[in-house]
Amino acid sequence: MATMATTATMAERGPALEVRDLTTRYGPVTALNTVTVRARPGEITAVLGANGAGKTTLLRTISGLVRGSDGSVLLGERDLTRAPAEAIARAGVAHVPEGRGVITELTVEENLRLGDLLGARRADRRYHLADVYDLFPALAERRRREANSLSGGERQMLVIARALLSGPEVLLLDEPSLGLAPRIVARIFGILRDLVDRDGLTVLLVEQNARSALSIADAGFVLNLGRVVAAADARTLAADDELRHAYLGF
Repeated sequence: MATMATTATMAERGPALEVRDLTTRYGPVTALNTVTVRARPGEITAVLGANGAGKTTLLRTISGLVRGSDGSVLLGERDLTRAPAEAIARAGVAHVPEGRGVITELTVEENLRLGDLLGARRADRRYHLADVYDLFPALAERRRREANSLSGGERQMLVIARALLSGPEVLLLDEPSLGLAPRIVARIFGILRDLVDRDGLTVLLVEQNARSALSIADAGFVLNLGRVVAAADARTLAADDELRHAYLGF
């Protein structure tokens, strides 16, 4: 089994986002135990593992929704470890949590403008409203409809588009494929891959669907019971039969 393998391509560039020896506890339960994860700039880094492995806790700790008890979180050279969630978002970390959390009483465009308000504060923002409508034509067609009228796939597109409008350097995505039809997952993952390849966006992708995640990722980390048990480029992880059967379910 390939355990904590590191490839040359992963080592060539410094990380856009680095988590060092992070420990997060919920009372007596240790959800993350000295976890180290690095996301290279302009790459998709997948965080994989079964339910309860600590994947969601990792994203919540990075984005400041949960406070880690030990370790550090760095955005480039900027230490975000003790920063509040609002400051982390302003620094350029956009978190799309599991569950497609749109504000259903607002229209599609009103939801998007919430992200646009935060992005307008960033001089180096990459995306404007017209850009996300080009990326997600279904949202453009439904811009004046209330968000509660959208399908599950359209809601996932909406929360990703809203996050892009906030002007992120790093996009954290938690289980974007959950509950969606395979063709919708393929479409959303294809858009993510295009954003990385075309615009240099950095994505940290948490997924239980390991096969799909590794098909678009550049690198990956596997969590089990709050610890990193493997780290390598995506092809190496996908080719490791013992690792796949033990931790990834395919």
